[in-house]
Amino acid sequence: MPLNTVQAIDNAKHNTDLSHVASRPLDEPTATSDEANLELLQAELQQALQHEIKAHTVALHRESEGLVISLREFGFFDSGSATLRPSAMPALDRIASILAVRTCHLRIEGHTDDVPIHTAQMASNWELSTARSTELVRLLIVRHRFSPERLSAAGYAQYHPIVPNDTPQNRAQNRRVDLVILSERITRRTVPSETANNKPSPAIP
Repeated sequence: MPLNTVQAIDNAKHNTDLSHVASRPLDEPTATSDEANLELLQAELQQALQHEIKAHTVALHRESEGLVISLREFGFFDSGSATLRPSAMPALDRIASILAVRTCHLRIEGHTDDVPIHTAQMASNWELSTARSTELVRLLIVRHRFSPERLSAAGYAQYHPIVPNDTPQNRAQNRRVDLVILSERITRRTVPSETANNKPSPAIP
């Protein structure tokens, strides 16, 4: 068999063996870079919120989806109210200034304890948790010019406690609004791409 034919067969076999390997797009973050970005962001937020963290009105922790900034009710809201206290605005402004220059997506979660609420303004814990998360989304859009595409709001009422609701201190921890800073891998999985958003709808016969 001629040498050039043998070489062509070998090259074809080699290319076939590698055909299942997909190269990573150059602009796609690796798991390592994603983790490093979250660590840097956490360090920056800890520095900016050190007073609130020391006063236990803010807590930072990591979850599988990303980084969570937990705003305790007693530092940010009056009991039963979805309006942020004026004294809480400086802390929110610092958080927003750090997040505004990034592209990460945020899920704003409202949580309560298990004591039922029924007031003229709020009929249940569902309404209160949802109203607080929506109010925070509104402030990020109106006050800090966040793109609405980066934000989502959710209300979980008393059904996602971080500690048992067995003492006043624990119930105070459960009354909170969490800003979940989603990691890039979660964002890529849950947010449609621009191409997908612009894809034409199929014609209806």
